[in-house]
Amino acid sequence: MSQSGASRLAGSPPLPGGSLLALLAPEPSPSPPSGTPSPGPPPALLEGDWEGREELRLRELEEARARAAQMEKTMRWWSDCTANWREKWSKVRAERNRAREEVRQLRHRLEALTKELASLRRDRDRDRPDERSPRPPPQASAGSASADGAEGDTGPEQEPVRDVGAEVPQKAKELELMENILTSKQDESWEQRGPRASFSRQERSRLLWEDVSVVEEDATKVTALKLRLDESQKVLLKEREDKLALSKNIEKLEGELSQWKIKYEELNKNKQEVMKQLNILKEIHQDELGRISEDLEDELGARSSMDKKLAELRAEMERLQAENAAEWGRRERLETEKLNLERENKKLRAQIEDLEEVLARKRRQTASALDTDLKTIQAELFEKNKELADLKHIHTKLKKQYQEKMAELAHANRRVEQHEGEVKKLRLRVEELKKELAQAEDEVGKLMLVERLDEAHNQTRKLQRSLDEQTEQSESFQVQLEHLQSRLRRQQSAPLFGKMRSARFGPDDAGDGTSDPDEDEDLQIQVP
Repeated sequence: MSQSGASRLAGSPPLPGGSLLALLAPEPSPSPPSGTPSPGPPPALLEGDWEGREELRLRELEEARARAAQMEKTMRWWSDCTANWREKWSKVRAERNRAREEVRQLRHRLEALTKELASLRRDRDRDRPDERSPRPPPQASAGSASADGAEGDTGPEQEPVRDVGAEVPQKAKELELMENILTSKQDESWEQRGPRASFSRQERSRLLWEDVSVVEEDATKVTALKLRLDESQKVLLKEREDKLALSKNIEKLEGELSQWKIKYEELNKNKQEVMKQLNILKEIHQDELGRISEDLEDELGARSSMDKKLAELRAEMERLQAENAAEWGRRERLETEKLNLERENKKLRAQIEDLEEVLARKRRQTASALDTDLKTIQAELFEKNKELADLKHIHTKLKKQYQEKMAELAHANRRVEQHEGEVKKLRLRVEELKKELAQAEDEVGKLMLVERLDEAHNQTRKLQRSLDEQTEQSESFQVQLEHLQSRLRRQQSAPLFGKMRSARFGPDDAGDGTSDPDEDEDLQIQVP
């Protein structure tokens, strides 16, 4: 599929070198009629925009070619992957065949070993009856005993021998059997001698010699039998050792066979997994091929759509040229409006400067008016302080009169005390007003803006109101003092009292100014 896709791309007819530029090149716009110049855009701007679009189209074509090259690379990669998987699968198959051959060889070896073992067993079974056959008839019991011993030997041989040390008690049993045979022979000989007791001495000696010869023959036979027994035991030991070695070899071969079976199962599992992976890769490969074919179809559709887009772009370019001409006319109109707005801005700036000068003048006037108002207020305060000082002097004189006439003027003294408290309150209020006035003076000195001038006006008005209230209070206090003086005059009916009063309040004492220091301290008012 990769070769077919590449052949398709290679077999597609190549575009001529100038065909794309000829398609993308703008159509020559009709030149305006001679006369008034057309308000069209500058040619440098239009050419730059068109070159940018042309570069964008060329970039899209390069991206499409890069995608096609990438698809070819992916196809080659998939073909390389499939080749690698085939090589791996051939290696796995060769290993599996090699393992099968080794298993076959091991089976053949096992069969040959089992055959050799069976032949050895047959040979051994064949040799044992040969060993039992050359026995004399009188020693049938011994032969039967030896046969029993041989059977006893063959019995455990049929089973796998696990302990070679069990041969020692078997030898002892065989010796016991031989001794039993000899004792039985001697008993038989003595039994045979019993009926021969009546024979002569020669016969006895002959019989004795026969018995001795028989015993010697039996002894030689016994020794021969012992030798044969020893040889047979050695052969049996060798056979047992061979049997043990064969059993070990068989166990080893069985273990190897189980290992090869496990390897064979693992190879089968690996084969199944590899087959599954190959199927998955084939499916993925098919999907990729389908996707690549779809991408190629999309590319063909994209080419047709690009042709359509080029036609649309040409129409859009014509429309943009018309819009650009309209924009140039609009731009000239906006420039004229901009010039008009700049003129209006200059006029407004001149008006703002005039207004700022007027505001500065007003600020200066308000500051001078505040200064004059403050001066007048200070003069009024000074006058009021003078009046208060006069009132203090009069009050001291009246207090002296009250001290002289304590019994008569108790009511007047109470009123005077009340008046003293009110005077103290007035003094405190005057001090507060002085502080407020000082604060107002500081603020008036600092305030230079229009917003704070209004606050200063309000504060001065408040101060004027408070001063008016204080003046009203001082006038009320003065009225009260006059009322008290009139009452005192009414009470002074006696001429003696009048003389004393005239003598005490004469012209000499008018400018005396002496008074109580405590009362002076209480009624003293600091004039700024």
